[in-house]
Amino acid sequence: MSKIAVIPGDGIGPEVTREALRVLDEVARGDSISLEFEEFPLGAAHYLETEEVLPDETLERLEEKDAVLLGALGDPRVKPGVLEKGILLRLRFHFDQFVNLRPVKLYDGIPSALSGDRRGVNMWFVRENTEDFYVGLGGRVTRGASRSDLVLKRKAYEAKFDIGIDLKDEEEMAYQIGVITRGGARRVLDYAFGLAKSKDLDLVTSVDKANVLTEMYGLWREEVAEASARHGVPSEFQYVDAVALHMIRNPERFKLLVTPNLFGDILTDLGAALQGGLGFAPSGNINPDGVSMFEPVHGSAPDIAGLGLANPVGAILSSALMLDTLGHSDAAAKVEEAVQDVLRDGEHGTPDIGGTTSTSKMGDAVVERLAGTSR
Repeated sequence: MSKIAVIPGDGIGPEVTREALRVLDEVARGDSISLEFEEFPLGAAHYLETEEVLPDETLERLEEKDAVLLGALGDPRVKPGVLEKGILLRLRFHFDQFVNLRPVKLYDGIPSALSGDRRGVNMWFVRENTEDFYVGLGGRVTRGASRSDLVLKRKAYEAKFDIGIDLKDEEEMAYQIGVITRGGARRVLDYAFGLAKSKDLDLVTSVDKANVLTEMYGLWREEVAEASARHGVPSEFQYVDAVALHMIRNPERFKLLVTPNLFGDILTDLGAALQGGLGFAPSGNINPDGVSMFEPVHGSAPDIAGLGLANPVGAILSSALMLDTLGHSDAAAKVEEAVQDVLRDGEHGTPDIGGTTSTSKMGDAVVERLAGTSR
């Protein structure tokens, strides 16, 4: 039995999660899979009522699960960052979910953001999820800081870059430090090259900015070369700006891209545009040996919450990623095929792509396709 924690969250989160759970129930029945769900009411309403974000007791209960299915987080009544950092980022770091997995696939029936027939848009992003510029090392130095602090910062900058910053002439300076460890790079690269091998992909594209950030991404490149040799999968190096260009001009050239944290965060939203919008974009925050978390890429969209306008496809495909990660690959493939069939027939389109199909009706269509019925 796979034990799933469900966090519907805020805004449209409960609506899209409801449809994902209906799809999971249907495929579980058809494939005789045992799934056990437990809902956790984390999010804005819980915080406003209790002033709790993610209690330690709840975290301990989540440790007993095999995976987490998350709807969305964010509410205008709560200061930005409180829920995102207190729940989403805390879960990622607590469970060491060092892989962010984002498939970018343009399904038949979805209009492309690019001209021409772009049905070949089908790539995987493996983004390192715990290091780079997201480690929280940074700060500000103001004119009123202690002399020793100013000297330390000044010497660090002058020694490294020889740009002669004189802080006594500056009102304030802000800095952010990125960190890549050899072990952190190696483990996510092993995951990426292993995934490429399992899917018979013959090229992994490594994304960096090693021409400018030479130390961090120099280490990254060393590990890419070793992982490529270790797994027997060819690789190439591309600068992040070149990748952004090629994703627009020729996205079909990419099969699997592996990226440090910051660049992956940016490029995957560009990927979501290529696949029809955030409503079609699933994701997984994965620890291959621990608890992983799956969520659609879109936000909580409080302006359309409760109106039945949200696209549940991203949440449904996120549940398929979860099934695949839990070892139910056949069931995952059936969910994706059902989604593709529904989108291809052209009868069901949610408002984000100009259609009129409601959130629940889109869920109905996928469930009915799984069940082999139609109305």
